[in-house]
Amino acid sequence: MSSYRNSETRLPIMQGSPPALVPPRMDWDRPPWNRWSFQNIRQILPTAEVWRGGRSARELPRREIDLDGLSVDSTLGGATTLAGLLDETYTDGFLVVRDGAIVYERYFNGMTPRTLHLSQSVAKSVTAAAAGALIGKGLLDPSASVTHYLPELNDTAYRGALLQHVLDMTSGVSFDEIYTDPYSDIGQLDVSSGWKPIPPGSDPSFRWPRHVFEQVLGLERLERRHGDLFSYRSIETEVLGFCMERAAGKRLPQIVSDEIWAPMGAEESASFTVDAVGSALADGGFNATLRDYARLGLLYLEDGGGILPPSWIEATRTGNHAIFGAPYTDSLPHGAYRNQWWIEDSHSRAIYARGVFGQMIHVNWDYRMVAVKLSSWPDFLNTRFTTATQKALHAIGRHLS
Repeated sequence: MSSYRNSETRLPIMQGSPPALVPPRMDWDRPPWNRWSFQNIRQILPTAEVWRGGRSARELPRREIDLDGLSVDSTLGGATTLAGLLDETYTDGFLVVRDGAIVYERYFNGMTPRTLHLSQSVAKSVTAAAAGALIGKGLLDPSASVTHYLPELNDTAYRGALLQHVLDMTSGVSFDEIYTDPYSDIGQLDVSSGWKPIPPGSDPSFRWPRHVFEQVLGLERLERRHGDLFSYRSIETEVLGFCMERAAGKRLPQIVSDEIWAPMGAEESASFTVDAVGSALADGGFNATLRDYARLGLLYLEDGGGILPPSWIEATRTGNHAIFGAPYTDSLPHGAYRNQWWIEDSHSRAIYARGVFGQMIHVNWDYRMVAVKLSSWPDFLNTRFTTATQKALHAIGRHLS
């Protein structure tokens, strides 16, 4: 079954009583099911709350500008409007905040301001923000070894890796990130995290990890020396999350609530998906509203907002471009990766939080702007969609400046 754009007829997924179209357990994150499921994770998977706390939400004043007709590049290389591009790229929500005020906000595909939307790997940047807060409080040391916090990993390939290596995804640990292969390491993470059942018809002799930490304990192969090269591996964020839990003496959802979500004035409580032993999926299981993702971006734009150390923000914008290569240069030809954020180039040092199927937070100091795009693409990765979106963000920034 194919997916649908917002301008096309919306499939009646999970409509009716009982519903006739129910996402298959193995394919809830694939098209067309993800057009519904990314906004309804709590109906599919167990989750843990990230409480917003008892304080008032941070006010986001409105100075709205109609950007629907702004000329931008289409995904096919021609010209279109911003509204047209948002339709082309299966957008669920899109928000632009400049100088702390909302200038453009759009919802599609049934999404509302209160909808919690799955962030996929934007969760990595959320987890890292909480790590930055712990580092600022002296509870976590990026120069310490991973095994200082997790001595069980002395028998794995993480022996000798520093926490900073994990933050920057530069450990030499082998982890296969092929999304379409159920036996790949990332395919096994689908099972260990509780996102998917063991694939039907799989080899009965294959030993599937029962939870995420068990999978981490099984990573025994070292590909290269720690620190030599950036290589995107989702398991690094899981290791980071477990280190944070040991250092703080709390589970990750509580850490994110205490250090980020409540202090920043979130409008709604968020959630993490959890595995069989209650561990939050640090690398991809976070769910929140469009505006609250923007509030997270504003912490970075505003030099930490009194919540994160300014030194953490500066470090996050300062990456080693020499160890950043293909295929990551396809969409960020002058990019780098630091502290679980993508750096656009060494001049603007703007940053992105990015997740598969089209999730993005963009923080740009030159434009004094934060933008958030939540989507449900038909594909895990689509360089044309990513590049067109990045170009559109610059078109918006130039138009507002």
